[in-house]
Amino acid sequence: MQLDSPKAAPPRRRRERPATAFVRDWIFALALAFAVGVVVWFGRSVKDFFQPQVADVFVPSFSGQTVAEATAEAERLKLRATVIANQPSDRFPKDVIMSQRPVAGSQVRPGREISLVVSTGVTIFPMPDLRYESIREANLTLDRSKLQLARATVVPNDDIPANHVLSQDPPPLTSVREGTKVTLTISKGPPMAVRVPNFVGEYIDDARADAARSKVHLGQIVWTPFGPAGPPRGQIAKQNPAPNSLIDPFAPVSLQVSAGPTEYGYLIRQVHATATVPARDSAANVRMEIHDETGTWNVYNGFAEGGQKLDFNLTVVGKSELDTYINNELLSQVTLGGDAPRPSPSPTRKPRTP
Repeated sequence: MQLDSPKAAPPRRRRERPATAFVRDWIFALALAFAVGVVVWFGRSVKDFFQPQVADVFVPSFSGQTVAEATAEAERLKLRATVIANQPSDRFPKDVIMSQRPVAGSQVRPGREISLVVSTGVTIFPMPDLRYESIREANLTLDRSKLQLARATVVPNDDIPANHVLSQDPPPLTSVREGTKVTLTISKGPPMAVRVPNFVGEYIDDARADAARSKVHLGQIVWTPFGPAGPPRGQIAKQNPAPNSLIDPFAPVSLQVSAGPTEYGYLIRQVHATATVPARDSAANVRMEIHDETGTWNVYNGFAEGGQKLDFNLTVVGKSELDTYINNELLSQVTLGGDAPRPSPSPTRKPRTP
């Protein structure tokens, strides 16, 4: 009896590893990208063969030209000129091209945009007068004028209030341009309060010196004729505020001064005074000084431009004179009024003879 041998089992199919499938997908993608690149390159080559390549354009120099001139030149070369910025310049006049991108001499394709920077020029204007302004007001003025505050120095001063401008550099009316740096000197201010000296009985010149030492500002000074029994001429008869009062450093002290026992009064005049600064290239310091029976005082003390006319309405007492100085040199002297006429003494009557 013959035994049948068992049938052999079919061989098992080996399962493909995931890594092998991943590599195969990447190879297929690379091959596809390569094929697409070849097709694109071939198409581009055919296009270039039948359509010749356009020649590059050399960018000209537009510096120094106006925008209209540069635009016309760019259109002729099949380029596009575009203004991208406007900047101040002291080398190029207003509305003239000062720089460009790409630079002159570059090779570009037709239709390329050329970026232009156009000059706004330089605006020259007189330096504002910042003296006696507060720090806030001075900063606002500088911002409006497009000037830069370079430095501010605080110094003690008894004549200018605290946090106000005492002096400046450049001086007022000096020719400046946008962006000029300005240096300010700021007043630290006087003490919080000052004590009023006793001026009664002093003479006016001594009272002025005493006021300066005490940091007191004298206000109205009234010369009064008290008659034959009055105090000597120039002696202080009354004052306001009273002696030893504590007042604000900038509060004025008024004085009543004796005109002398032989004086009968003064004429008070209201006059209109004018002065013209001589024509000159730069600003000048102008000082207009009044001399009258109340003393000497300044009508104007500041900067003015050449040819500028100054006019004022003044009230003067008695014999008065207006002196005008330019840079501390006397320019003119004008008499504004003379002495009041003295009353003639009444004639004495002779006694009747019996």
